[in-house]
Amino acid sequence: MRQRPIPRRTPGNLPSDLSGFVGRGVELAELERLLESSRLVTVTGAGGVGKSRLVLAAARAAAVAADPAATASPSQERYCDGVWLAELACVRDPALLELTIAEALGLTDHTTRPPRTVLAEHLAERRLLLVLDGFEQLVDETATLVRDLLRGSPGLRVLAAGRRPLTLDGELSWPLAPLDPEEALALLIDRAAAADPAFTLTEANRAVLAELCARLDGLPLALELAAGRLRTLTPAQVLARLEDRFALLTGGSRGALPRHRALRTAIGWSHELCTAGERLLWARLSVFAGQFDLDAAEYVCAGPDLPVESVLDLVGELLGQSLLVREETAAGARYRMLETVRIYGAGWLESLGDAGRLRRRHRDWYMGLATWCELDWFSPRQQEVAALVEAELPNLRLALECCLDEPDEIHLGQYLAGTLWFYWAGCGRLTEGRHWLDRTLEGGPAGPAQPSGYESSRLKALWVLGYVAALQGDSVASMSALYECRDGAALSGNQVAGAYAVHRMGCLALISDDMARARELLGSALERYREAGELNSNVLMCQVELAMALAFQGELPGALSLCEEVRDICEERGERWTKAYALYVLAYAALDAGGTAEARRLLSECVAVNHVFRDLVGLVLAVELLALVTVAEGHPAEAAVLQGAAEPMWDGVGMRLFGSGYFNAPRLMCQERAGELLGAERYASCARHGRTLGVDALVERALRGPEPAPAPAGPLPRPRATADRPMGHPGAKSRKPAGSPKGEPAG
Repeated sequence: MRQRPIPRRTPGNLPSDLSGFVGRGVELAELERLLESSRLVTVTGAGGVGKSRLVLAAARAAAVAADPAATASPSQERYCDGVWLAELACVRDPALLELTIAEALGLTDHTTRPPRTVLAEHLAERRLLLVLDGFEQLVDETATLVRDLLRGSPGLRVLAAGRRPLTLDGELSWPLAPLDPEEALALLIDRAAAADPAFTLTEANRAVLAELCARLDGLPLALELAAGRLRTLTPAQVLARLEDRFALLTGGSRGALPRHRALRTAIGWSHELCTAGERLLWARLSVFAGQFDLDAAEYVCAGPDLPVESVLDLVGELLGQSLLVREETAAGARYRMLETVRIYGAGWLESLGDAGRLRRRHRDWYMGLATWCELDWFSPRQQEVAALVEAELPNLRLALECCLDEPDEIHLGQYLAGTLWFYWAGCGRLTEGRHWLDRTLEGGPAGPAQPSGYESSRLKALWVLGYVAALQGDSVASMSALYECRDGAALSGNQVAGAYAVHRMGCLALISDDMARARELLGSALERYREAGELNSNVLMCQVELAMALAFQGELPGALSLCEEVRDICEERGERWTKAYALYVLAYAALDAGGTAEARRLLSECVAVNHVFRDLVGLVLAVELLALVTVAEGHPAEAAVLQGAAEPMWDGVGMRLFGSGYFNAPRLMCQERAGELLGAERYASCARHGRTLGVDALVERALRGPEPAPAPAGPLPRPRATADRPMGHPGAKSRKPAGSPKGEPAG
């Protein structure tokens, strides 16, 4: 049976079913019934038996039932917060388990809180279905996490798929059997017709096809592999090869389940039918984690025995045999190998004794990719770069692990973790960035006595760690890393690393309300950047941060000049991420001058860009200022909604509003003015409604703007601040960032 499309109104991230879901009607109904009675259902079975397809079909059915436009059903209440899929097959590091699930749920968290805490807080009051697929390599860690989440989240239900159960109290473990003969035949015919439209079921081939289904024990993966072969072989030829050449494999070991033997037979049979080049490419492609593109396959897998010009044709052959799957993504066409097929290829690669070399080639490709992406971040392709790194994250993780596995190559890991700064800071990945930066820096030697390549890699990782930790609100770790970077750069004569260290010290001073020190450090960093000939997104961000320090102290002409220059350069280069922060400062100045329409226009673009890049810091700052614009326009209720919506976003940033009176001023001013106009009770009601909005809904609402209304009810205080009196924060005093000795020079 085929699933109808999921309405867009249903929250979640389920992929579309490109090839259709065939059969399993009884099992699907039973699985839906089990989900009605249990909060944890685990579908178990051998690789290739169809666990993933079944749980996704059940999840899609649950999402359809939960759609508000559908006929009323219990699922509308049970899954009112959506149906979400977390694919875990590529996760090997237990520390990334919670992070992967949080990402699947669309959570962006910049804090130093453990990802498990973030997950628990997010799920505590929500009613949703979480689908976990491919957890068996981390079964103990997954079981502990699921147990804790279910205990703390009464509205959560979990549907899992793996080769073994989680073995938790209250779990309904349901072993999935192979397809029955009729369904197996239907699947084989469906997939064969998809591979070759001329293929049809006839009286002449029915018996042979039925026998083929029986010999493959009704395993969906085995049937799909066989269907790929029916493009070039007749059913009788396929059956003959299966019987004659693999009788021994069919028997397998005495203790193996029949379906395990059948799957091994099907994959081994497919392997034997491949040409030598196809087999070699299959083995080498097994080094990839998740998806990969053709360029990566050509670089990693080609060699004297596999010419680069042959890789494209060989990929096409593996696609035709259902050994590879082609998927369209935001980063373009990509390929993926089913996990069971990948494992078979990895075993073959190990037997060839070539696994270590291929892993190093894989690492080298992704180091080169990260380097190119860092350079291309400062270009019109910024959004494409973000999508590419997002798609390649499993492979980048694998490359980082490869660096950490070899003590002599830790410096490569430091370089890779540091080079991805734009992704960690610009695309909402601070927690993961901190994980890899900490690991690579812990594993390598410190100090300038190491070789220059090691030293520059470590210095880069240090300033990136200082940046990430500052944005997380961890000033102690930030200053420790930045001081080490600054001192190491001075001893080694690394002018660029020294500039970055001073810049990030200035950034930390800025969010710690020490505007005098921020101006000194950021100004010094800009001079160092100019002397070194450095121009990129970091340099422009330093200029924006200096403008923020000026604006917060009431020096708006200087702030405007700096940000207008940044905006012009960004528009010339096609850079959008840094431009969004410049627009924030320009909107701040426009509002101060009474230009609410101009401030709204600037902030709307700022909100849209930060949402695209998942930059929670930039997004929440823009929303807070937009709320102040909204109350100035005469819409206090809408301003209160935006204020309420921003509150949970700040929980994900770290220390609320960085603990800053300057950054907090727009919120306090808006709260005071909107509260006066609405009254305490109505303001609180509007803010509560705002807190129910997800990020997507908030952004849509912010960009749409309020309905037209009469002129503002009375003058609104302008967002002006001075060095000792942050705007809207009468009693605040300027504070030094942690670890900054009084009177210490900038560099």
